[in-house]
Amino acid sequence: MNNEELGRKLFAVLGGRENITHAYNCMTRLRVQLRQKDEDMLSAVKQVPGVMGIHDNGEELHIILGPGTATQVTTVVNNLLEAAGKPKIGDGKELHQQIREKNATPGKLLLKKIASIFIPLIPGFIACGLLTGILGVMAKISPEVTASPIWQLAAVAGNAVFWGMNLFVGYNAAKVFGGTPILGGALAALISHPGLANVVIDGDKLVPGRGGVIAVILVAFIGAWFEKHLHRLVPTIFDLFLTPLLSFLLAGMAAIFVLQPLGGMISAAIGAAATGAVASGGSVVGFILAGLWLPMVMMGIHQALTPIHADLIAQYGVTILLPILAMAGAGQVGAAIAVYVKSKNSFLKKTVASALPVGLMGVGEPLIYGVTLPLGRPFIGACIGGAFGGAVQAHFMVGASAMGISGLPLAGTTNNIPIYLLGIVVAYIAGFIATYLLGFDDPAEEKES
Repeated sequence: MNNEELGRKLFAVLGGRENITHAYNCMTRLRVQLRQKDEDMLSAVKQVPGVMGIHDNGEELHIILGPGTATQVTTVVNNLLEAAGKPKIGDGKELHQQIREKNATPGKLLLKKIASIFIPLIPGFIACGLLTGILGVMAKISPEVTASPIWQLAAVAGNAVFWGMNLFVGYNAAKVFGGTPILGGALAALISHPGLANVVIDGDKLVPGRGGVIAVILVAFIGAWFEKHLHRLVPTIFDLFLTPLLSFLLAGMAAIFVLQPLGGMISAAIGAAATGAVASGGSVVGFILAGLWLPMVMMGIHQALTPIHADLIAQYGVTILLPILAMAGAGQVGAAIAVYVKSKNSFLKKTVASALPVGLMGVGEPLIYGVTLPLGRPFIGACIGGAFGGAVQAHFMVGASAMGISGLPLAGTTNNIPIYLLGIVVAYIAGFIATYLLGFDDPAEEKES
């Protein structure tokens, strides 16, 4: 079944345009919002060839398809939604609203909004992160290469998404919060503008970019809040002109005098907490964080840490959390290799072999949903392997200057490539040994289909 057929099959199983209200994707998942769903539907989705697993968080159904496939299948589903036209309004919509209200806890809503802000940025993180990693390896192998104009130009390109991150986050955040995206981008540009350094208030110079993406999200939120309220208050004849002007001025003043300092304090607290925890707890903290990371990926809440990584990079030049958490994927690789060695099932071996390359590159969901999680104990073995690798990274305080990538590609962005690679090898070995000792129920050959 190719991706076109897979998209059409899922579209039908999910109830088509009458039941699907929205579809989008992250790197490995098709995320759909449905009017109605039941256990029979979820079971049918799991049985579709090419589906590695599902995660139902109430309002959204996440269908794990793997990198590349998720994007192409989502395109197919959205094309079918567009071709089918508008849905009929009936009891299904009312039921969907009940489901939304039931599952709209503050925590879930916050995580969803954070994910919606940062998921569109992931391709940029990956592109620039990989380029930065390649350049980092080149510079360590041959330092004189950094004098080359081509290398320098490539270095500028690798930093592009991080240089403009505040603007991208502001644009997306305003959109997520119900405001005009360009106003969110403009507000982000305001608090990041280098000209702020020339402004002195009460003897203190303003600090451009203070608070990082935390401040940007706060500013975009308040800007959207002002805009929505002003749309209701400003007479229609003046709305086009006054609403954006007043929204920008009011939110801008709030940003400079309240939200940016507040964001700065939150940002500093997050940075101090992260670095302090790893510095004081060392290997123990790394062991715990990496050991718990796979369950977070499984639940789809791992994107919530993206603004924290961005904030750490902005403050310190590196994030010490990402190398630790990346070890979870390495533990997964070790566990999968153990499954491959012990299993007699040819279909399972083929599944492992097809998922291992992307696992080595830091994309772990195909291994989670295709191999370790369905088998049970290998998932625990993978967590154990990742925990040991995380302990190594935390002990040596390895940091990464980019995000959006993991696994082997992340090595070039770290401040200590040999130690990072040592941690990966430790995670591979520990994941392999733990899974081999824990064992698993090898599926019978006749059940491989």
